[in-house]
Amino acid sequence: MQQVVLVTGASSGLGYVIAEHFAQLGHQVILSASTLEKAQQAISLSAYAQNLYPLKLDISKEQDFKAAITWIDQQFNGLDVLINNATMTKATPVLEITADDFDQITQVNQRGTFQACQLIGKYMANKGFGRIVNIASLAGQNGGTATGAHYAASKGAIVTLSKIFAKEFAASGVTVNAIAPGPLESPMVHSVVPTAKINQFIDNIPVKALGNMEFIAQTCALLASPNAGFVTGATWDINGGLFMR
Repeated sequence: MQQVVLVTGASSGLGYVIAEHFAQLGHQVILSASTLEKAQQAISLSAYAQNLYPLKLDISKEQDFKAAITWIDQQFNGLDVLINNATMTKATPVLEITADDFDQITQVNQRGTFQACQLIGKYMANKGFGRIVNIASLAGQNGGTATGAHYAASKGAIVTLSKIFAKEFAASGVTVNAIAPGPLESPMVHSVVPTAKINQFIDNIPVKALGNMEFIAQTCALLASPNAGFVTGATWDINGGLFMR
């Protein structure tokens, strides 16, 4: 079954890998970024460009979501899958985070995910089907501050929001789940871990390796499948054994 998929924050990193994976599977993938230029540039680099569609979507702006829903309805007459990946991080020591810093991170990560689930989830519910996957983080589960305490707090909130919206939309054919990755072989990890310390960092992971972004993408596709209707409100941990429950 071909699906219409929206991936936020997909111009680079994990979001790009997720968008590419869905496009490779033959789905119609809306690759969104904070500017249309970023989205178009990302698509120009893909081997699956024929299945990718650029969209400007700044998740800190409610009007962008409303405009996106209107455009999606006109272009595709519906949306099957939403991957809430867009995120912001600043590796600032906890006692140095200002109120403005905290608000900036939570506006993107926490409020952005809330608005996406609320507005796009309602649109999906009205259509009678939807799969929402929110990208949380190990940091939101274990209080890790390597990527910033404000980032960790916002990712913890995403786990809770996933449960809230899972309950809200359960009877409408829309599932809402979260994936909580640990450190991945990704630009984000390398931006916060100095090269000189990366080997020690990896050695502290029980499986002695960084996670694989492609596997995260595969997990998104599994949760997004039509057969995944019995999984909702869950958070799937993919963290190399750093957090067990």
